[in-house]
Amino acid sequence: MSRLASVENPNHLSCFPYSVGHSTEGVCLLLKLGKYRILLDCGLADIETLLSESHPPADMVFCSHAHSDHAQGLLALHEAFPQIPIYASEVTVKLLPLNWLERNAAEIPQFCQSLPWSQRIKLENDLSVELFPAGHLPGAACLVFHYQTGKRTYKILYTGDFCLSNFQLVEGLSLETLRGLAPDVLIIEGSYGSARHPHRRQQEKQLVTRIKEAIARQQNILLPVPTLGNGQEILKLLRSHHQFTGRDLDIWVDGSIAVACDTYLEILSQFPPSVQNFAKHQPLFWDQKVCPRMGRLTEQQKQNLGQSPCIVITDYTADLREYCHQDLGSWLILVPQHPRNFINPEIENSPQIIFETYLLSEHSDGRNTTQLIHNLRPQHIIFFHASPTYLADLTNLEELHNRYQIHSPAALTLVELPIGDKFIQPEAPQQSAYEGELNEIGAFVSITLPDTINKDPRWNNFADTGLIEARWQGEELVIRGLSQRELQNKTNDRMPTDIDCCNTCLYYQNQRCWHQASPLYGFQVTPEGYCPVFEPRENNEP
Repeated sequence: MSRLASVENPNHLSCFPYSVGHSTEGVCLLLKLGKYRILLDCGLADIETLLSESHPPADMVFCSHAHSDHAQGLLALHEAFPQIPIYASEVTVKLLPLNWLERNAAEIPQFCQSLPWSQRIKLENDLSVELFPAGHLPGAACLVFHYQTGKRTYKILYTGDFCLSNFQLVEGLSLETLRGLAPDVLIIEGSYGSARHPHRRQQEKQLVTRIKEAIARQQNILLPVPTLGNGQEILKLLRSHHQFTGRDLDIWVDGSIAVACDTYLEILSQFPPSVQNFAKHQPLFWDQKVCPRMGRLTEQQKQNLGQSPCIVITDYTADLREYCHQDLGSWLILVPQHPRNFINPEIENSPQIIFETYLLSEHSDGRNTTQLIHNLRPQHIIFFHASPTYLADLTNLEELHNRYQIHSPAALTLVELPIGDKFIQPEAPQQSAYEGELNEIGAFVSITLPDTINKDPRWNNFADTGLIEARWQGEELVIRGLSQRELQNKTNDRMPTDIDCCNTCLYYQNQRCWHQASPLYGFQVTPEGYCPVFEPRENNEP
C-alpha cells in the first residue's frame, strides 16, 4: 500500500508535507479529505518525490501565490501529469510565468486555471473552495475548503503566505472576512516565529531615511531583491514618498525585476484603488519625466554607474561586482534581514562598499499571527514555512498549545487530523526557555545562563561580537546581540569627524585599513587610530 493511501473513510483527514519551507526548501503539502488528495503549492525545485508513487500525486493542485518557494515546481508537475487541474487566483496566474524566465514564453502552456475572489466554487458534489486575498503579494490567496460528509461539513483553511498589514501595492488580509470561521484545521505559516516587528509604515520610513542619508553623502545604493515582491514595493515607495518626490535622482532597475514590473503593469486593474489612482497621474514604473526618474538599466549605463548618486535594484542572484564600480564612487548595499542575507563575499571587504541590512517584512510577525489564530478558533493548527527554531518559539507559546492541537511537522511526516467535539489537551512542546541567575555587582548587573543556550543554531549570530543591547518591553527586558555592522555604525556615530584618525580616513572601511602602504593594511584597527599614510575623505564622507 502507498504511504499516502488510507482506508476510504470519508471522515478521515490528514496532511502529508512533501516540503514545509524550512531553510531554503519550498512548500508542498498534500491535504487528504476522505478520498480527495489536494496538493497545496508546489515550491519544489525538484519534483522527484512527487513522481515516486504509482499514481498521480494528487487529484487537484492549488497555488496560493507566485513566489518561487510556492510555485517553481508547478510547470514540471504539469508536464509530468497534464491531467491534474491546477488552480490559483487570476493575478497569480498572470505572475506564475516569472518563475521560468529561462524558458521561452511561447513554450510555457497556460496550465493554471483562475478562480474568482470570495465565491464558493464547487469542485465536486461534496467539496468546494473559496479564495480570499491574503496580502503579502498581489494575487496571494487564503484557501477555505468545505468538505461535506454524511456526518458533518469540515472546514480547512490554508493561509499560504499572508500579512495583515497594508503594503504599497497590496492590501493586507482582512480579519473581518475570516473572523469566526472556526475551521477544523488551520494550516498557517510561521515565518517570523514569535518575533515582533515595528508597523509596516515605520519600516518603510526607516528604509527611506537610510537611503536619503546615503544619497546626501554621495553614496550609490544597491538593493538585491527577489524577482517578485519587495523590489516592486520599494520602487513604488521611492516614487511616491514625499522625501523623494521631485528629487533629481535616477533609479535603475535590472534583470528579472524589470520583467516583473512589466507584468505588474499588465494587471494594474487588479491593484488597490490607491495604486490605480497613483498610476493615473504618473507612471507606476518607467518614467524619465517625473523625478525621481526610473528606467531599465542598459549595459552601457551599467559601465558608468556611480558617476553621480543613483539607486539600483537588481536580482539577489546577480553578481554585484557588475554594479559596484569602486573607482566611480562608494556604494551602500542594502540586503533584507529576512529570510536571509544575499551577500556576494567577493566584494564584502572592499573599502568603498558598505553592507547593511534593512527590515521590510513580507509576512505577519508573531503578534499578528497569534491574533489571526485567536480570531479563527481552529481545532488543529499545522505550522509551516520557517526554521524549526522559529516554529518552536510559536508552538511553545502557552496561549496556543493550551487552546489548540498544535502540529509542526518535518518533511515527509504524516499528520493525522482527528476531529472531535471535545478539545484534546496536546502534550506541551519541548521548551526553549533557559533559567539563569541575576546578580548586582557594584555598578554592574550580570546575567548567568546555562551553556546549553549555545546549542541553538541562532547563538552564533547572537554572540557574534560578544556585545548585547537591552531594552524594556513592558515589564520584560529584551536582550539582543549586536552584529559587526551595527557595532561599526554605532562606533562611527560616536567618533568625531573633525580630527585626523582612522575613522575619517579614506581607506578605513569595515573596521579595517585598506591602504596598501600602511603597516596595518588588511588588519582590524580602532577608529581613533592614526598612521603616517592617513588620507582624509573628501567632504569627510564615508
